[in-house]
Amino acid sequence: MPLSNWLCIHPSSATTDISDTVSLDNRGLAYGDGFFTTMGVIDGQILWLAHHQQRLVSHAEALQLELDNHSIMAIIRTHAEQLQQGMLKLMVTRAVQDVRGYGYVPTASGSACEIWLKSSAMTVTTTEQLRLPDGCLIPMQPISSAICLSSQLTCLPPLLAGLKSLNRLDNVLASGELQSIKAQVSEDNIKPRISEGLLRDMSGRWVEGTMSNVFYQLSDSPLSTLSSEKTASEKLSTLPLYEDNANYLTTGQWYTPSMAQSGVAGVMRQVLIDALSTSKHPVIIRSLKDEDLPRLSQLFFCNALRGVMPMSSLTLLSGEVVGF
Repeated sequence: MPLSNWLCIHPSSATTDISDTVSLDNRGLAYGDGFFTTMGVIDGQILWLAHHQQRLVSHAEALQLELDNHSIMAIIRTHAEQLQQGMLKLMVTRAVQDVRGYGYVPTASGSACEIWLKSSAMTVTTTEQLRLPDGCLIPMQPISSAICLSSQLTCLPPLLAGLKSLNRLDNVLASGELQSIKAQVSEDNIKPRISEGLLRDMSGRWVEGTMSNVFYQLSDSPLSTLSSEKTASEKLSTLPLYEDNANYLTTGQWYTPSMAQSGVAGVMRQVLIDALSTSKHPVIIRSLKDEDLPRLSQLFFCNALRGVMPMSSLTLLSGEVVGF
């Protein structure tokens, strides 16, 4: 398969380039009727394969899509071996329906799906690695900073909340806001570097990043914030540098917001929850509210490709900066 091309791997009779076969009636394109998962590949092996497989099963069940999980995983493994290093993106959409409009027939044809796969050669960062309590290693990105965004996530019904569905317009707009902020920061040569934005949902609770889940710790008393009027160099000099990651995950109590009404229950989020489940401080599912932000003592974002992204500060909507 040519790299960076989409390939239809189901139905098997249509294993050709997407540009030759995709229809404007495709329900993923028309209605966002489907889901996707993005997998990192190192040395021909898919990272966190069992968690991605569980996503296929749970999402297909939630959206009432029929797929052969075992054959799909076999195909994915083959492409991972060919790719060796990079990213695989799998997209599942409901097959075209005879019913007019949104609906689909409650039969086998209504649950039929099209499955697309894209291979992209890229470097999956492994220079710095963080050891989980079970001995597994995950990538750890350089320290950067985050900012609270004004964009908001949609609150969803329980059946759809947490799914990595193709309906991602709220993330699209939020990512656009973040890119605009990053461009301005770069133009003004402001430090530290902003790499992620924190998003709240329509209920006002802070849920996740634009492309990641969030974990946090709280101090016993409110932290002092850095004045937004300080210079960039003064802000940078005030921020503690994170040097030793040996006990990063196992020291202190970590929390992560619930995905019960908004956000995506990410693969790396579940990997970390599982890894810490038997530790002294298992991860606690807890809402993150406005009044918690000044009390943050640690914050990191995570996803299946980039691993853990530790933050040294969070800029609030008011312009104040909470340093960790």
